[in-house]
Amino acid sequence: MRIAIMTDSYRPTVDGVVTAVLVTKKALEDLGHTVFVIAPDPGPEYREEGVYYFRAVRFRTYPGYFVPCFPSDQSDLIRRLDPDVIHVRGVAFMAIKALIASHNTKVPVVLTYDTLVTDVIDRYSSIKLPKETLVRLASVYLRQMMKRPAAILVPTPSAGREVTETIGVKPKRMEVVPTGIDNARFTRRPEAGEAVRRRYGLEGRRIVITVGRVSFEKNVDLVIRSLKLLEDDIVLMVVGQGPALDGLRRLVEEERLQDRVVFTGYQKGDDLVDHYSCADAFVSASVFETQGFTVQEAMSCGLPVACGNGRAFTDFIRDGENGYLFGLTEEECARAIMEALDSPQAVRDRGMETALSYGLGPTTERLVQVYGEVIEENRKRRDKERRSSM
Repeated sequence: MRIAIMTDSYRPTVDGVVTAVLVTKKALEDLGHTVFVIAPDPGPEYREEGVYYFRAVRFRTYPGYFVPCFPSDQSDLIRRLDPDVIHVRGVAFMAIKALIASHNTKVPVVLTYDTLVTDVIDRYSSIKLPKETLVRLASVYLRQMMKRPAAILVPTPSAGREVTETIGVKPKRMEVVPTGIDNARFTRRPEAGEAVRRRYGLEGRRIVITVGRVSFEKNVDLVIRSLKLLEDDIVLMVVGQGPALDGLRRLVEEERLQDRVVFTGYQKGDDLVDHYSCADAFVSASVFETQGFTVQEAMSCGLPVACGNGRAFTDFIRDGENGYLFGLTEEECARAIMEALDSPQAVRDRGMETALSYGLGPTTERLVQVYGEVIEENRKRRDKERRSSM
């Protein structure tokens, strides 16, 4: 099978979509499929061999992102690559380009809804209007755009409800297909974890880790403030980078928590696994997630997790059984962190079982199945159109 992945985000941008593209590409290639990545051009210093780029400009209101320019539908590129299916990650400019190319080439499109655009549009939109106006306009766009792909993929049932019930999209087809977790890689490495503790001078401390793009909607500030309600030996490790980082550093100084919060910057590959391995528990106060990728990575590493009680986390975390859920107050966050730190082995074991259910094997198998069905439906429709035109 030949698959073109057209994505709004790709390296050097760091976010969950980029991680999903890289994981999906490798998993598909390991099964013998051919995968082409088509992404916004970040400039010659960041280009990668084998990636196809669309001319782009920097996203002024969201540092680290690049926006493809118009006009450039690149139908000729799709004809040259000759994919069986186009898989879009994102709902912005690349989605429009993919739909135009699909119309011109008759290659079917599937689109994964990764990001809850309407939640954050007021923070990152270059158009300064009241949030309710921006949400209304974005919802109209999403309803029109997302009814056109052959299938809409969502990583969790809650994301699907967001699409159909909150936004009001009426897709041709919707399937729950998470991005897989590489459980073989995300396995606890005790010796490496101890080395990370020594690197940051955290021997003998209890470490709670949070991982991901450090953006405002992740509510890391709530976790920092909740530290004041926890014992002094508990340290928060913030792994990642993003637009909210400077503000969080200032908050740590204001709250006089410099000795209890460690900012490590972006970590990847084995270094990321080693950072998970140094921790005693994982926390996320975000209720923005459509899947909760880093939570599942933490579970795969055997960490007990405490997460905000909303959206994707409620799809796979059962409070007190395989993790802990909390409301967005400092008191509830602190309570859930303590429950995670004190959790019995049974909770950790069930968390690892949950992570295995999101493993690369079952998720990639499901994705390939959807691709095959979409390709076959497209073939039948084109055959019918040809017969009717004769």
